[in-house]
Amino acid sequence: MNEERAPEYGGYSSEPATPLEILERIVASLPPGDPTRSEIIGLRSSVAEQEEMIQEARQTIEKLDEVIKKVTSPANRIGTYLGSPNKETAQIVVGGSDYYCNVDPRINVNKLKKGTRVLVNEAYVIVGDLGYDLAGPVTKVTEILSSDRLRVGQEHGVQSIVLQRSQDLLKANLKVGDEVRVDSNFRIAIEVLSRPTTQDYYLEAVPEISWNMVGGQEEALSAIKDAIELPLLHAELFTKFQHQTPKGFLLYGPPGCGKTLLGKATAYNLTKQLKEKTGEEMQQFFMHIKGPEILNMWVGESERQVREIFNTAREKRKEGFMPFIFIDEAESILGTRRAGRYSSILSTLVPMFCTEMDGIESLNEVVIILASNRADLIDPAILRPGRIDRKIKVNRPDRASAYDIYKIYLTKDLPYDPELVEQKGGIEEVVDHLVTKVVDTQFARKEENRFLEITLRSGKRETLYRGDLVSGAIIASVVERAKELAIKRAINTMQEEGISESDLLLSLNTEYAENDIFPPTDIVEDWLKLIDYDSENVVKVVPVRSGPKASKISDVI
Repeated sequence: MNEERAPEYGGYSSEPATPLEILERIVASLPPGDPTRSEIIGLRSSVAEQEEMIQEARQTIEKLDEVIKKVTSPANRIGTYLGSPNKETAQIVVGGSDYYCNVDPRINVNKLKKGTRVLVNEAYVIVGDLGYDLAGPVTKVTEILSSDRLRVGQEHGVQSIVLQRSQDLLKANLKVGDEVRVDSNFRIAIEVLSRPTTQDYYLEAVPEISWNMVGGQEEALSAIKDAIELPLLHAELFTKFQHQTPKGFLLYGPPGCGKTLLGKATAYNLTKQLKEKTGEEMQQFFMHIKGPEILNMWVGESERQVREIFNTAREKRKEGFMPFIFIDEAESILGTRRAGRYSSILSTLVPMFCTEMDGIESLNEVVIILASNRADLIDPAILRPGRIDRKIKVNRPDRASAYDIYKIYLTKDLPYDPELVEQKGGIEEVVDHLVTKVVDTQFARKEENRFLEITLRSGKRETLYRGDLVSGAIIASVVERAKELAIKRAINTMQEEGISESDLLLSLNTEYAENDIFPPTDIVEDWLKLIDYDSENVVKVVPVRSGPKASKISDVI
């Protein structure tokens, strides 16, 4: 009995009693009337206050110890997780060096992903999972080696390296030319960047342009149709005769005469023919590439862009599209490899283009269309048969062709001068009258239409008039100016207005007055080629301009 009550009255106990507990026992053992009892109770209150102060001081010291430990402990390192040979060990890379390290038991190794960042203490033990890095270097894929390895190339000639894919990229459909973000140790490809891809950058929408919407180019249209439609409509004959279909076309001629329009019409109509022949739903993929866009000062960058363009076209063909590579101003990137500003680039760019062209199948894989104002400057290696098989001249429109082009732009659904409509008796008659009037004025051999005087080496003098320098672009601009005049008149009068004869004639004069078709230059052959004159036979060229601007462009002796 006494042993069982010992802990209550200060007998036997496994833990030493605190001063407060001892005082409480003494107070409990004294009789209620004992004077010592009150003194001990007062002493107990004093001890309780002191113990509370000691407890607060202890907590403060512990907090200071934690702060001191934090400011004096070494920093944790950040590594990249590469994999786990077993459940307790992981392979990481820190600062370019590989380590096999232990993993804190509180970290679930199975949840770690290849390529994520891990926190490593001073003993190189993984103590935290930081997830994927949000920043890092960017590079481009140059080769897909396997399902988990990539070869990437650095810019400007730096040696290429091989990367592993992160766990989230193992099932990603990566392609050559894709941009990937890499971890800071350059070991793991972490993310595929949504780049302004080549196809989006060069892609241009092609409207529905039937052949009859291209005016004034019957010869060019006939040549293109023969080249692209006959092999599709009569494939058995081409196979029987073992006739090779052309790989590419060159459209050359003066600026503004419809080379780009012809290229788009070719894309639309060829795709339409393939749809009808195969019964498959197919769309054209028209890559409109301006020559100077490819030129780059960095070694190998222009060649890389050429490879990327052709690779994109081939991939789109596999996806069911009909790709067209339309290169405008082709002479700027495919010019003769002569000494000059871009001679070092052209010396490698032209062979690269030839190599890519040799690796495509005629019409069935990629259609290549070049457009140039100066076909004589394009390298002969590009224009040889087997690469660019058809050279199609796009001429300036004559009177009949200009009439057809005006009819394309002056459609029947446009508003015309109500008085003229009433006078002629219908819209169709008004359109015929306006087109006839503006064409007769533009092609008239009269003094105010004189534009250029050319003296040939034989002594013969020739005069070029406005009609000799007409183009589809000029005709389109004349019509747009006439529309603008009609709109302004309708705004000012607040009445129903329409395109009138005076609008077209005024627009015609304004167009030639504002636009210097031939810029002042001492290199006469640069623009004489555009009007089918041989510069060797030209002695003197004088523009016919009214006012103080009238001056001689160049004398060739």
